[in-house]
Amino acid sequence: MFLTELRGVGRVTVFPLEHLTVAYTTRSGDGRGLGEVGVVAVVGERGDGEEVWRLAQGLGGRVHGQEQARWILTQASRARVVAAFTELRDVKWTAYVRRRFVLDALFANHEVLVTGRMELPVTRASL
Repeated sequence: MFLTELRGVGRVTVFPLEHLTVAYTTRSGDGRGLGEVGVVAVVGERGDGEEVWRLAQGLGGRVHGQEQARWILTQASRARVVAAFTELRDVKWTAYVRRRFVLDALFANHEVLVTGRMELPVTRASL
């Protein structure tokens, strides 16, 4: 399967979600810098991002794609707001996007959710 590679520099929130380590950041789809694209990705080589969709269905009890996407964004936004998890500032990241999902309405300031796997320049032990 072809994966889209996204690269960026910015704020990344890293948090645990069940048995996963998940990273959340935002990206602008154009030059405005609004961050309307939410990037939620599993950190590490073993994940491909589909795990968060399965959690949305299993833990979140969501069966509809829109509901699952909103559940995923809620978990990521909550982790950022709580500020109890790792906040990486001005970090270079690379995401390998497996799924791009367009929301039917703006949610958590996002129009699009992309999920996949993310590489960060820090070791797992420091997360």
